[in-house]
Amino acid sequence: MFIEIKGIKKSFGSGESRADVLKGIDIGIDKGEFCVLLGPSGSGKSTLLNIIGGIDSADEGYISINGEKTADMNEKALTMYRRKHLGYIFQMYNLIPNLNIKENVEVGAYLSDNPLDVDDILKTLGLYEHRHKLPNQLSGGQQQRTAIGRAIVKNPDILLCDEPTGALDYNTSKEILQLIETVNQKYNSTIIMVTHNDAIKNMADKVIKLRDGVIRKQYVNQTKVAAADLDW
Repeated sequence: MFIEIKGIKKSFGSGESRADVLKGIDIGIDKGEFCVLLGPSGSGKSTLLNIIGGIDSADEGYISINGEKTADMNEKALTMYRRKHLGYIFQMYNLIPNLNIKENVEVGAYLSDNPLDVDDILKTLGLYEHRHKLPNQLSGGQQQRTAIGRAIVKNPDILLCDEPTGALDYNTSKEILQLIETVNQKYNSTIIMVTHNDAIKNMADKVIKLRDGVIRKQYVNQTKVAAADLDW
């Protein structure tokens, strides 16, 4: 098992204001698998994603990635681990406004010992002809593509996506999902995507439904739907 998530618990606050956000989560994810964490707002899915990504820490339980437990790493080791193995795509693009598109993607390459070819990624993402433009000269969808490029140029083992289409319209959302699908197939990245969009689960290998901090349902998709054929 490439990613093992075992007994993860997380609460915020204390005393009467204490909120148990995750109440014992167990998940196994294989290398190259596309996994969707589905649930309403407040179900704990983004907290879980942040714990997987080493941005937040669990109160109980552990996460093991390729046999390494993140809880056993000191801060320096965890920072190096995030740099080498993880790519992040958020709803907000977080691009550097005074760097052009190619330079924004190159920022990700600098963090890696084994980066992918920047021009190849720009072509895959349909950004090559826009590479000299600044972020504010691009549409939201093109900015999100740039953010994806910055994440995948590192050649990460794991791509963590937190509502990557949340701020985009229907057609642009489908384009972004097709690109993430391409990344999964072309680079064999393991993808964990948080979403509240029920339709997206149909393109995943594994679907995990969360509600009130527990897994309500977990299953493998026997018949995946291509991103281009999704409808909502």
